[in-house]
Amino acid sequence: MAKDIMDKQLEELVNAILKIENFDECKAFLTDICTIKELKDMAQRLQVAKMLRENIVYQKIATETGASTATISRVSRALNYGSDGYTMILDKLGDK
Repeated sequence: MAKDIMDKQLEELVNAILKIENFDECKAFLTDICTIKELKDMAQRLQVAKMLRENIVYQKIATETGASTATISRVSRALNYGSDGYTMILDKLGDK
């Protein structure tokens, strides 16, 4: 039962995100729905994904982003075996 609720809640969140029309709306929504730490963590993961796609070594990524090797490994796993979310966004951002 809890899984069904989470699926419904996730679906509602995704639909809410799809209603965002511009940078200011997105920033306002994200800063209201996430803590500063959550936002920093997500921004860090995106930077890690970008650097991994540039074939930068873990140690340099850790030094430059402050990410732990566990976080870097998790992002790497998502890049290689995930749902292609990072790849899609990085392609849209022009970071190949």
